[in-house]
Amino acid sequence: MDKLILPPEEIRSLGRAAVEQIAAYYDTLDERPVLIPTTSRALRDLLDEPLPQNGMDFDTLLRILDEVIARYSRHSAHPRFFGYISSPGTPVTSVGAMLAAALNINVTCWRSGPAATDLEHVTIDWMKQILGYPAQAGGLLVSGGSMANFAALAAARSAKATGNVVRDGVAAAGRMCAYVSSAGHFSISKAAGMLGIGEANVRSVPTNAQMQIDLTALERLVQQDLAAGYRPFCLVANAGTTATGAFDPIGELAEFARRHQLWLHVDAAYGGFAALAPAMRPLFAHIAEADSVALDPHKWLYLPVGCGCVLYRDPATAHAAFSHAADYTRAIGLERDEAFAFWDYGPELSRPFRALDLWLLVKYVGAARLAQAVEQNLDCARYFGELVEASGDCELLAPVGLSIFCFRYAPRGYTGDLNALNERILVKLQRAGSSYLSNAMVHGKFALRGCVLNYRTTRRDMEVLLEDVRRAYLDLT
Repeated sequence: MDKLILPPEEIRSLGRAAVEQIAAYYDTLDERPVLIPTTSRALRDLLDEPLPQNGMDFDTLLRILDEVIARYSRHSAHPRFFGYISSPGTPVTSVGAMLAAALNINVTCWRSGPAATDLEHVTIDWMKQILGYPAQAGGLLVSGGSMANFAALAAARSAKATGNVVRDGVAAAGRMCAYVSSAGHFSISKAAGMLGIGEANVRSVPTNAQMQIDLTALERLVQQDLAAGYRPFCLVANAGTTATGAFDPIGELAEFARRHQLWLHVDAAYGGFAALAPAMRPLFAHIAEADSVALDPHKWLYLPVGCGCVLYRDPATAHAAFSHAADYTRAIGLERDEAFAFWDYGPELSRPFRALDLWLLVKYVGAARLAQAVEQNLDCARYFGELVEASGDCELLAPVGLSIFCFRYAPRGYTGDLNALNERILVKLQRAGSSYLSNAMVHGKFALRGCVLNYRTTRRDMEVLLEDVRRAYLDLT
C-alpha cells in the first residue's frame, strides 16, 4: 500500500485510532502523574535509531506515542499542573489540529487563503471585543507572546524614531530606550536586542509592594535619560506578570505615556483574558488607550501552544514597520480587502491556520462558558491563598494576582535557610508527580509559585496541593 496516497477507508481507520487515543488520554488525565522523572539518555535509548527507510504500521506508532512520548511528558492538562502559564488544551482543538493539517493553508494573505484570512479577521475582532479595544484597531495571530511583544516594539520603534528607521537603521534614530517594570517578561529585552535598540537600553523600573511599576521611579528614569541625550520611546505595562500576576495601573501609565509622548504597549499575554470575568473588567478600563497589546490565546483561552495575538490601535503604524514589496508577492488583479497581506503587519511570511482553533473553540464552547472557566480559575487561586493564610505552616509572599499564587513552606520553629528548604521541597514535589509547582523570587525570598489555568481544576485540587507540599517536607525530614 502506498502510505502517501491512502484510500478513504484507510484514512478513516487512522482517524478513528487517533481519536480513540485522544479520548483515552483526556479520560485518564487525573490518574496520570503530572511528571514521571527520567533522563535524556534514557529517552534517547527508547527513541534513537538510524533514519528509517521503510514505513511502520500506524498502531505501532500510536503505541510508541502513548508509552514513550505521552508517558514521559509533563502534562499541562493535569488539573494539578500549576507550573508556569500553560494551557491544558481542549478536545475540540485536538480534533481541529487534524482538520487544519488536512487543509494545510498557508495564511500569508487573502490570495493564499481567502476564507482563512477572513476568519482570522473575525477572531481578531472577537479579541478586541473581549478586551474592550477599539473596533477600528487591527491585529493578527502570531506564534506567542514573545513574538507579539517583538511586533509591538517594532511598530513602536518605527512610529517614534526621528527618521525612517526601517530603511536607514537604528543609528538614524539616536539612542532609543524603553521602560518596563522589573517584573516584566524577558521577551521585551530580547526583542529590543533583536531590533537593534539594545537590551541595555531597556530600563528595568522598580516595583511597589503590590509588584506594580513604581511611577515615581519611572519618572526619575525618564528624566535621567532625557538629560543624558537618550530618546525615550516606549512604555510597557504588565497586565498580569509571569511571576506574581501583578497588574500595572494602565490608566495612570497611559497618562504618563501621553505626557512624555511614549508608545504604550500592554503585555497582556497571560492576563488579557481575565477580561472575560466581570469582576476583573475594571482592570481593563483604560486598555483602549494602549497603542498595542500582546495576548496569548494559548494561555488563558485554553488553546494549544502556538497561538499568540498582537493588536495595534492604529494599523498604519504596523504597516509602516513591516510592509514590504517583492515581485513574487505582488497581488495581481486584486484590490482593497482581497489584496490584504498579513506580512505587511507582522514579521512572518509563511503562517499556519491559527485562527481555526480559536474559531472552533469559541463557536463550540461559547464565550459564556469560557468566562465561567476563567472565574473558576480565579476562585481556585483565591481559595488557595485563604488556605495558606489559615495554615500556620505556610505564608503568602505576594498578594494573589489574578490566578497566580506565591507562597513558601515555613514550619513553626524552623531556624534554617527557608530559601534552601523550599528549593528542596519544590524538587521533591515535582518528582512525586501528584502536583506540580514552579518557582519565583519575591522580594528576595524563594517562592513556591503556581498558576491556575485549567478548567478541570477544582477547590479540592487546591487542598490536595497543600497536602502534597506538606508531604514533600515530611519526606525530607
